[in-house]
Amino acid sequence: MKFDQFQFLIDTAFGECIDDGPPQGKYKDIPVEQLHPLVLAYIGDAYFNLYVRTKLLSYEQNKVRVLHTFGSKVVSATMQAIAYKSLENELTDQEKSVARRGRNSKSTVPKSATVGEYRSSTGFEALLGYLYLGKNHERLSEIVEKAFTIIAREMTNTAKSNGENK
Repeated sequence: MKFDQFQFLIDTAFGECIDDGPPQGKYKDIPVEQLHPLVLAYIGDAYFNLYVRTKLLSYEQNKVRVLHTFGSKVVSATMQAIAYKSLENELTDQEKSVARRGRNSKSTVPKSATVGEYRSSTGFEALLGYLYLGKNHERLSEIVEKAFTIIAREMTNTAKSNGENK
């Protein structure tokens, strides 16, 4: 990150906390439908990451490194793309539209995923961000629970076919 961008965030985000209480941010008055899809994906990524980490706590409480490594695989672009493709037919037209906007947003693709996987996962994250910021928590819970189950099945099947589960 460039120094001037970092300084801007310190001055605006932290400045509001110090001077006037909690930060309001520039997005507070924008309807969730009008937010940039990468903003929605940013929030959706954070939400799904927290959901997965919380879910994994019930299985392995002491080994933070194991939790982190495993959780990273669960929330990877590859796994999110698989979940999204499995859930796509269950989405409403509005949800598909939000995911499509996220999928079509220009962003840098990491080496850990294909372009298609990364675009699909960005669409999935944008959908989660849209539901979270739109306070549609019941639907959000439904989608992340189904996604987690799909990913768990996929990872289990992959481990079995690779002989890792012996």
